[in-house]
Amino acid sequence: MAATAISAKSNGIALLPWQRLLFATAVGASFGTGNGLVPMAPPIAVTVGHAVTAALVVALAFTLLERRPPRLPPWLPRWILQVVGVFLAVPIGVLLPHLLSMAIDIHAAHAPPQMTGLAILIGEGLLFGPWIALGAVVRQREVFAREQALAFELERSELARRALDARFRLLQAQVEPHFLFNTLANVQALVDGGSPRASKVLGNLIAYLRAAVPRMRDRSTTLGQELDLVRAYLELMQMRMPDRLVFRLNVGASADTLECPPMTLLTLVENSVRHGIDPSEEGGNIEVDVAVRAGRCGVRVTDNGVGLATHGSGLGTGLATLRERLQLAFDGDVQLRLTEIEPHGVRAELDFPARQAAQ
Repeated sequence: MAATAISAKSNGIALLPWQRLLFATAVGASFGTGNGLVPMAPPIAVTVGHAVTAALVVALAFTLLERRPPRLPPWLPRWILQVVGVFLAVPIGVLLPHLLSMAIDIHAAHAPPQMTGLAILIGEGLLFGPWIALGAVVRQREVFAREQALAFELERSELARRALDARFRLLQAQVEPHFLFNTLANVQALVDGGSPRASKVLGNLIAYLRAAVPRMRDRSTTLGQELDLVRAYLELMQMRMPDRLVFRLNVGASADTLECPPMTLLTLVENSVRHGIDPSEEGGNIEVDVAVRAGRCGVRVTDNGVGLATHGSGLGTGLATLRERLQLAFDGDVQLRLTEIEPHGVRAELDFPARQAAQ
């Protein structure tokens, strides 16, 4: 009956956790068995029953004082309250089964063996109970410290992830207007020049942006999707300057499903068009090569435009932002290099881990 009462629930919280219930039962059974082996002792079933009941009452007192009262005076540590509570609970736990024995058979309950057994049990409880309680407090604090350390580590990891994600979104937001304004400036040049192709180019631009803009907000996309956007962009630019732009895409068979941050290839290609081909009177060629080798993906965008000398280092807003986005997306395991080609032109090379995109 004591075990049933102790295992009951109050406000949805177990009064005595099952681990503590088993421990108290095991300790009580051990002491009860030992007491039952003493000469002239009561039957072993009686000594075990008394000892287990006393252990459960003590464990219940320890657990209740763990939660109640919710607030204590600053000068009273809770562990002292628990140890004192255990000390006071020992005689109560011993007397409870004795009262039940008296209700069943008062003469047997007052027999010398029974009284001797109760005295021994009270002495054992007062001697060992507080020490067991102190051990439980120390163990409790160790577990709590580990849980707190783990919780702090998880919270720190989550905050770091959120900070990286926020930084990634901010950098990505800088790419969107940069790309859109550059593309719209190209269309404006056609309109200002009265080109008959302006209306068709604008129509293609609208169709392209309808497909591209939703992807700009994605945290990740695939190389296949990026290449589709690159192809559409280059076809759009080729319509604007049909005699000055030639392009070619060389893509490995296994590259389409690889993970890739949005606007990565498009930024490299747009940089070649804007800073390489567009300023050149003769125009030029753009070649995009994508290959997968030994768990790495290599991307190379080569143009034979005016080169780096005419516009400094060649790192405009798009490339500078792209480099930082790639560092965040691949935890620093990425390389982006710009190399000038003789007699003129630029090669942008990108190397990052070949990871399959999530389905």
